[in-house]
Amino acid sequence: MSTTNLAAYLSQSSIPPRLAEVLAAVAKGCVEISAQVRRGAAGQIMGALGSENVQGEVQQKLDVLSNDILLALCAKAEGLSAMASEEMETIHPVREVGPEGGYLLLFDPLDGSSNIAVNVSIGTIFSILPTPADSSGRAVTEADFLQPGRHQVAAGYVVYGPQTQMVLTVGDGVCAFTLDPECDDWVLTNPAMAIPAETKEFAINTANTRHWAAPVSRYVEECLAGVEGPRGKDFNMRWVASMVADVHRVITRGGVFMYPWDKREPNRPGKLRLMYEANPMALLVEQAGGASFDGVGDTLDAEVTSLHQRASVMMGSKAEIARLRDYHAA
Repeated sequence: MSTTNLAAYLSQSSIPPRLAEVLAAVAKGCVEISAQVRRGAAGQIMGALGSENVQGEVQQKLDVLSNDILLALCAKAEGLSAMASEEMETIHPVREVGPEGGYLLLFDPLDGSSNIAVNVSIGTIFSILPTPADSSGRAVTEADFLQPGRHQVAAGYVVYGPQTQMVLTVGDGVCAFTLDPECDDWVLTNPAMAIPAETKEFAINTANTRHWAAPVSRYVEECLAGVEGPRGKDFNMRWVASMVADVHRVITRGGVFMYPWDKREPNRPGKLRLMYEANPMALLVEQAGGASFDGVGDTLDAEVTSLHQRASVMMGSKAEIARLRDYHAA
C-alpha cells in the first residue's frame, strides 16, 4: 500500500498552491463530517430539523451541520473567494478576488441524507471553479458561478461507508484516498482509478419505470432481457439512492448510473443538481475513462443558467453511454 498522503499529493508542482490549499480545507472539513457521521445517534444529531432547503427538501440535522462545517473550515483558505451549497439559496462570499485570481467552491455537503436513518453510505460532493478573469478587485457575484462543467479545475467526492474514501481529480486522472481513523490522515490508496470498459451493471430507480422516456426504457429493457436478449448477457441492477455510493461503484467496477428526465414533471430537465452533483461527477467519470450524457449532449458542456439548475444524468462506462446516445438520437 502507498504511504503517500494527501498533503504530499497536493504539494506536487502541477497543482497551484492556492488550489491545493482549498482542496486541503475541503478534505479537513470532510474529516470532521466523517467523525460526526460515525457518532450518529450517539451524538444526538440524527433526524429531521423540520425545515426545508432551497430545493424544497426536508433538511436533516446532519445536512445543516455538514454545511456549517464546510463553510467554517473552507473560508480559511486564502485562495477561496466564495462558496455555494445545495443547502443555501444564494452564494456565501468569503473575500474579494485578488490580482492573482481565486477559486469558487460548490458542494453538496451530505448527499443521500435520506439514508442516514438506515445506516447506508452517504457522502459529500464538491466542485472547484476559477474566478472569472474580470473579477479581480471585487466581490464575487452569483453570475460568476454560472460556468459550464468544463471549466472545473478540480472535483471530487467523499463516501462515508465502511471506509471513508475521497475520490479526486485535478484534471489529470482520478485518484482515491482512504482516511486512516487512527491519525485522521488521507492515505493514497489508488493513484489511477479507471472505469472498466465492459460492464454488466446499471443503477437506476426502477420505481420510476412508467415515467421514463422511450430511449431509457429501451436500454433498461434490453439489460433486463439478459443472455437471451439483444445484449447477450445478464445484467445486475444496483441502487443505493445515494449518488456518491452509486457513482463510486461505477467508477470502481464499471456500469452506468442514471437519473434521467421523466414524465412526472416534463418541464423540468431532471432531478439532480447540475452544479452540485452532475458536473463534478461527470468530470470524475470522464477523467476515469468514462462518459456522461444529459439526453442532449455532454453533461460538462451544458449551459449553466442558475445556481440550482436541474439536469438529466446518465454517466459511466463509455460504450454504454454511447449506446444511450444512439437510442436518444434514433
